[in-house]
Amino acid sequence: MTEKVYIAQNNMATFICPKCKKSTTVDVTSYAELEKKVKVKCRCVCGHNYTSILEKRKKYRKSVNIPGVYAFIDAMGREEKGTLIVEDISATGLKLKFNIKPSFKLEDILTVEFHLNDKRRTEMQKKVIVKNIKNIYVGTAFTLSGLNDPALGFYLMN
Repeated sequence: MTEKVYIAQNNMATFICPKCKKSTTVDVTSYAELEKKVKVKCRCVCGHNYTSILEKRKKYRKSVNIPGVYAFIDAMGREEKGTLIVEDISATGLKLKFNIKPSFKLEDILTVEFHLNDKRRTEMQKKVIVKNIKNIYVGTAFTLSGLNDPALGFYLMN
């Protein structure tokens, strides 16, 4: 199995051997600026070979499959509503999946509502800014009012 290794702010990454659990920290500056996914073949001092993927995101993303709804008001004042699936969650934003390619554009603001799949089924209502659109997938960032949510932070730690 391929493990993700997060790149720290100083462009250092810590690789942990899945067999013996020995860790090695390496400078990965030469890989940090690449636009594509980077797979690194590693060889531990114990002799075990394994592959890791360098994760360039600054915040951990939790993969989920949570249904939700959205609302969007376009420049003409028309409201669009629909359903979506939250595909992943981080402390700074969401990856959303729509049934059809959405009509909104980069930097538009949506209101998204869903319930976390925790014991309490915590209700989330967030305003998000559209940061990227790839067919039916939309990457978003929370507006300032959506950041620093204690319930979301607790959810991401579990």
